[in-house]
Amino acid sequence: MISRRGIVAALGSGIALAGCSRLALSNARSSSSGTRTLYRNGRIWTGTKGAPWTDALAIGGDRIVALGQSALTSGAARIVDLKGALVVPGFIDNHTHMTIGALALSQVNLFEVKTREAFIEAVGAAVGKVKPGKWLEGFGWDAERWGGELPTRQWVDAVTGDTPISLSRSDGHTKFLNSAALKLAGIDRNTPNPAGGTILRDANGEATGILRDNALDLVDRIVPKPGNTEIDAAVRLAISQALSRGVTQVHGCDLDWSALESFRRLRAAGEPGIRFNSYIPIQDWERMAEIVRREGRGDDWVRWGGVKAFVDGSLGSRTAYMDAPFADDPHNRGLIRQPRETLQAWIEGADAAGLQVAAHAIGTAANDLALDIFAATAAKNGARDRRFRIEHVQHLNARSIPRFKAQGVVASLQPYHAIDDGRWAEGPLGKDRLEGSWAARALIDAGATVTFGSDWPVAPLDPLTGIEAAVLRRTTDGKHPEGFVPSQKVSVAESLSAYTAANAYAGFQEDRLGTIRTGNLADFVVLADDIFTVDPARIARTEVLRTIVGGVERFAASV
Repeated sequence: MISRRGIVAALGSGIALAGCSRLALSNARSSSSGTRTLYRNGRIWTGTKGAPWTDALAIGGDRIVALGQSALTSGAARIVDLKGALVVPGFIDNHTHMTIGALALSQVNLFEVKTREAFIEAVGAAVGKVKPGKWLEGFGWDAERWGGELPTRQWVDAVTGDTPISLSRSDGHTKFLNSAALKLAGIDRNTPNPAGGTILRDANGEATGILRDNALDLVDRIVPKPGNTEIDAAVRLAISQALSRGVTQVHGCDLDWSALESFRRLRAAGEPGIRFNSYIPIQDWERMAEIVRREGRGDDWVRWGGVKAFVDGSLGSRTAYMDAPFADDPHNRGLIRQPRETLQAWIEGADAAGLQVAAHAIGTAANDLALDIFAATAAKNGARDRRFRIEHVQHLNARSIPRFKAQGVVASLQPYHAIDDGRWAEGPLGKDRLEGSWAARALIDAGATVTFGSDWPVAPLDPLTGIEAAVLRRTTDGKHPEGFVPSQKVSVAESLSAYTAANAYAGFQEDRLGTIRTGNLADFVVLADDIFTVDPARIARTEVLRTIVGGVERFAASV
């Protein structure tokens, strides 16, 4: 089950967290270039092969300058006694939607809604707080929690009236609208399904209020957009939460440019507190290529030069692109968001321009299609260190797993999905396709580079929750005590590597991030419990004592 630092905390308690005494952002301590700080008497996991453990580290400026005995004799001006605590490299989250997640902190939270009645009640209560002429937006509903029946506009029209609502399913691939929102969006029985998207309809052909994947554009284009001041304030709050859970960098796999633009504004005003590596929509690859040509790829705080393509949708929305139909929907095998020719042209163009390409792929057929396009692109554009990525890699054919190593494609997984979606995944997949689901063990054994993250706000912005999920794979409903597909469990050390060194590699930063070694940027986390030895079921409850980014203590727990 989710701890207080799980989804509910991520979306429901963010405002309270920002103001509590546990945050030390306003009193951050830094080592200047002429002053060294020694962290001693710790159990320090470096993440490096051959020398994974030490007991002391010294930092000068924003770098690690010495380890072990050399650190102890380095003449530090400030000494921090770790009192035996575990230290690990700063956590890097491989997949976040920072603007969506940050803004969702102030929207109606539907993650805990478990019945139709509770859904209607939550929507009605939230509408009562909406100012006239404004939209109600929310995030996190999941029909699987109340048996699978999708909501319809008739459920809520009586309690919402003329207030338009747009409520995202927990996976972000489905939205629910009431009649007022459908009218404003111009969606009726005559509105055709857009390519790569679906408008669900009732037996009479009328829109039910459910939109999937590319159909979301029909409403997103008319919902009022927040201004820069609102976005930046929300992102700062999200940064505070990330630091409180030991996150020192996020990879932003965003739907637009807003997160990158926000982090660039925060960078211009100073250090944003955590590092950001941006992947913008691939259809804008030419714009990104021009920015790289003019300005380079940013710095170690805010980086860009990556693009992200969508191949398919999601399992929960039944839009993941599969080889065979869903077991519970025999006339549906999902969809692809863009024609193959378009995807291939975009990927080839972006790659030829020297950009890094990531592709969202959930279903078995979607992953194979992404691998095929990557192979064709590499053959056409020639050999280079390109580090293609597939985001999510949720459902794989056994024959596809060796291709990640062979093609040098990074497998970007989010382990929490296995324990959340694992509650109901057998329904759409059937038993025969479960073994290839969130197949971290098989990919690691095959030699692939496997990275971990959250997909926040779909899952908690909390690497410790992700590590527990990867190690135990116990579903959040408690019905898989031995683990959902237990053959795919991984170790604590493998999970830590996936959250640190592997993510640094995936972002072309392995020469300065992801491990604790001399010369690297001083990003590390101090944990209250030794997650290598503690009961794995307690990993997610481990307290973060300190988060240091660039030599600065950005978060400290109250003592």
